[in-house]
Amino acid sequence: MIDIKLIREDRDLVKENIKKKFQDEKLPLVDEVYELDKRVREVQVRADGLKADKNKLSGEIGKLMKDGKKDEAEAIKAEIAKTATEIAELEEEQEKLTKDIKDKMMVIPQIMDASVPIGKDDTENVEVQKFGEPVVPEYEIPYHADIIERVNGMDKDAAGRTSGQGFYYLLGDIARLHEAMIAYARDYMIDAGFTYAIPPFMIHSDVVTGVMSFPEMEAMMYKIENEDLYLIGTSEHSMIGKFKDQIIKRDELPINMTSYSPCFRKEGGSHGLEERGLYRVHQFEKQEMIVICEPEDSMEWYEKMWKLTVEIFRNFDVPVRQLECCSGDLADLKVKSCDIEAWSPRQKKYFEVGSCSTLGDAQARRLGIRAKGEKGTYYLHTLNNTVVATPRGLIALIENNYQEDGSIKVPKALQPYMGGKEVIVLKK
Repeated sequence: MIDIKLIREDRDLVKENIKKKFQDEKLPLVDEVYELDKRVREVQVRADGLKADKNKLSGEIGKLMKDGKKDEAEAIKAEIAKTATEIAELEEEQEKLTKDIKDKMMVIPQIMDASVPIGKDDTENVEVQKFGEPVVPEYEIPYHADIIERVNGMDKDAAGRTSGQGFYYLLGDIARLHEAMIAYARDYMIDAGFTYAIPPFMIHSDVVTGVMSFPEMEAMMYKIENEDLYLIGTSEHSMIGKFKDQIIKRDELPINMTSYSPCFRKEGGSHGLEERGLYRVHQFEKQEMIVICEPEDSMEWYEKMWKLTVEIFRNFDVPVRQLECCSGDLADLKVKSCDIEAWSPRQKKYFEVGSCSTLGDAQARRLGIRAKGEKGTYYLHTLNNTVVATPRGLIALIENNYQEDGSIKVPKALQPYMGGKEVIVLKK
């Protein structure tokens, strides 16, 4: 949610930002908010004047009664009652107008950083740089589900019986490799100076709408029946929500935390939960990072955060690239975002394994996350980044460490988490 001052002082800037995101249907909202805000201030001025008049008249009643001027006192009482009624009507109008403004402001996108490339959708995202050489071996790389099944590492049929499509059992060495990735990522982030956390896996609706847009919420999140609770789609939601309505001391900034959680997503649509692999699933695990910082430090943190993900995947012997999200692919709350994509030697292309975003003060403004400075309180900036999400990260690791004999090399970084195991071999 942007600052209302932007609409008061520079509507053209807000409109131009909307156009760059190819959301022209939202352009009328800017003028609507401007007029509603103007009316709110008019109502406030009128109500404040009436309250001052009411207080002044109330002070006269006692004096008139003391002087025996009862009729005049009663007349003033009637005038006060009339004024009180008008004040109540104005306050009711102001409350309605304020709600209308908030509803419209929640839909107006955050002002993007000037460096964001302009494009209509994810097909126009821009590759920035690559890390590691993408290799296609001379031997064939099977589909990841086939590789995993050959080492007895997965049972989706049983998961279908217990839970339906989009769920899975991971077994044996593959389950252990999965957890090794998460544990390594956790320790790597702790060593990088981040505070480790395990957050709540369910959050209230006011936290959900504070961290994401309503359409995103409806498309992604599972609601608990008859409860004001949602299963988290990523631990960023509950980690940012931790600071809701807080005024954070400046000497406590920046707050940088890394969190583990299971994640739950609907993953609806035609892109296919029918597929037998692990690419799109309803349930996965993730190591996340969040930062809450001074506004002037957010872009520096953004650069630090996505590079940590790159370092971790390179330690898994997985080539990756950074892909800048264009304006049309940028979620409305985000100022700037990039995806980290891993190389798939089977598909001979990259696929997303993580995303890093700075949201400016959008989430902080919705959730009331502030600091107190010399000129009063102000909103902080929030950032988030995927450290490792499995099983997508697991797919990338398996494909890039698959050997011709059907075995899977365990990267050196993960061997201590696998009891020293160097290779996962085929099961007879």
